[in-house]
Amino acid sequence: MRNRVRIMIPLALAGLLAAACTDGGGTAAPPSQSQAGAATAQADPDSLPRNETLYTTGTQWGPPANYNPIREWDSAVGTKGLVYETLFHYDATAAKLTPWLAESGSWTDDTTYQLKLRTGVKWSDGQPLTAKDVAFTFEVGKMETIPYHNLWDWLKSVEAVDDQTVKFTFSKANYQEWDFMLYSRSILPEHVWKGRSEKEVLDGVNDNPVATGAYTFMSKDQDRVVLKRRDDWWGKAALNMEPKPRYIVDIATPSNEVAMGLLLQKGLDLSNNFLPGVANLVKGNFGLSTYYAEPPYMLSANTAWLVPNTTKKPMDDPAFRKALASSVDVKKIVEGVYGNLVKAASPTGLLPQWEQFVDQSVVGASGFAFDTAKAKKLLADAGYKDADGDGFVENKDGSKISLSLIVPSGWTDWMESARSIAASAKTAGIQITPDFPDFNALVEKRQRGDFDLLINNERQLSNSPYTYYEYMFQLPVQKLQNTVNFARYENKKAWSLVQELDQVRTDDIEGMKKITSQLQQISLDDLPVIPLWYNGLWAQSSTSVWKNWPSSAGGAPKTPAVMWRNWIELGGFETLTQLQPTGS
Repeated sequence: MRNRVRIMIPLALAGLLAAACTDGGGTAAPPSQSQAGAATAQADPDSLPRNETLYTTGTQWGPPANYNPIREWDSAVGTKGLVYETLFHYDATAAKLTPWLAESGSWTDDTTYQLKLRTGVKWSDGQPLTAKDVAFTFEVGKMETIPYHNLWDWLKSVEAVDDQTVKFTFSKANYQEWDFMLYSRSILPEHVWKGRSEKEVLDGVNDNPVATGAYTFMSKDQDRVVLKRRDDWWGKAALNMEPKPRYIVDIATPSNEVAMGLLLQKGLDLSNNFLPGVANLVKGNFGLSTYYAEPPYMLSANTAWLVPNTTKKPMDDPAFRKALASSVDVKKIVEGVYGNLVKAASPTGLLPQWEQFVDQSVVGASGFAFDTAKAKKLLADAGYKDADGDGFVENKDGSKISLSLIVPSGWTDWMESARSIAASAKTAGIQITPDFPDFNALVEKRQRGDFDLLINNERQLSNSPYTYYEYMFQLPVQKLQNTVNFARYENKKAWSLVQELDQVRTDDIEGMKKITSQLQQISLDDLPVIPLWYNGLWAQSSTSVWKNWPSSAGGAPKTPAVMWRNWIELGGFETLTQLQPTGS
């Protein structure tokens, strides 16, 4: 084994900054494992050429679990987007689908969609990609445990018309869902996956993937995956683009502090972690950049909500939920917890990228803002009184209100936010106690509805606000709510409107606005979730080895610098094609 260079990384931020200030300007070796006494990193600097290698972190927090594109929630970094590919990408800046494996696609009538594949695309084993592979991929969804199984509620058939043409026939046209499906579904090779059992399809590790993407998995270890660029990737000729790093090493750093230290010592090129103190890093002479040079520094990635369990008292009362919303000082969280790394959310919760859909007249008439006096009045008017004089209101029947707000243990920004919410609610007379179960325990509580309040942000930017409202209003409520409507809120009119929105073409903006305006009115009248802030698309990049990172500056790329799952096809891949070596 070759000798490894070790880099000592102090845990305290002050120590990290001091180390950066005294750094000699060299490029550190890539990180590996920990030592007792301090967070350390080690690597073999000779194993990969540093000037051809991109080191990233912020997606994986442990060993890679699998390389299965069906498992979009826990597959190794790059499984979808770098190794497996989708039919289209989504350009969030232009708000449009970009052809990828598909050359084109269109609705030929109200229930038929025809897709034309590019010619010359080959799997990594040399076999050609054909329409049969696409048809097979969607046929796999007939298996009941596959995440896109419900597509077959309205997809009647999929047919490979010829080698390059696929015909989809629907019972009804759910345009919004279909556009999302086109850029989010990895295409599988039939000749490799055919014959696999349902359990193997869903739970199989899928070692040694056969795929169409620009990278293959070169190696994997307990704390990293290494991807190598394919020189025969079809996109070089067809798309006239090529990702610049020959190698990508994604590291599971043990903490955000370790990621910070590696960035400062130039052993890491891109961190997709939440890192405190970014303002000092950007303004200092550390060779680090973010999308914006000023607050909030980051693009917005998703909305963080305060989610009330609407099946429990008093959260089942919209008047109480409105009072709760008015009691939360979000500005204190934005400034005190995040140091202006995030922005306060609109009362609608719609991301800034969806601003055109916000009905300002609805927000003006029905929106909410932090106002302790108003929160107290709303409580009093709804019959919530402090009868025993302990400073906290009781239920209308006189029973005590003592609510628990759960966020995952170790998520320090959310833990501090929960404390801030509890403190500001206290001034309005609402008793909230923060509680920090481990993540898996929280997920179980969330699924079962065994909670009072929680913070959640599990709907990222997509091609349409349809996905946002599907999260909020989807019915029916199940015994276990796994992915949506954790508030267990039931409103048949709202869900009917969401389904109506689904059947509006994604280019019919005015038609979409008519429905989203009604959904905003319902959401602000009832507040099934309370929008708090826009979580950042955390991206801190080093210019020591690679430059031309995305930023708001004129002439810079506008795609996201991100390796998160389900983001590579939203511009993360395009960012890799625009990087330039610094020559260091």
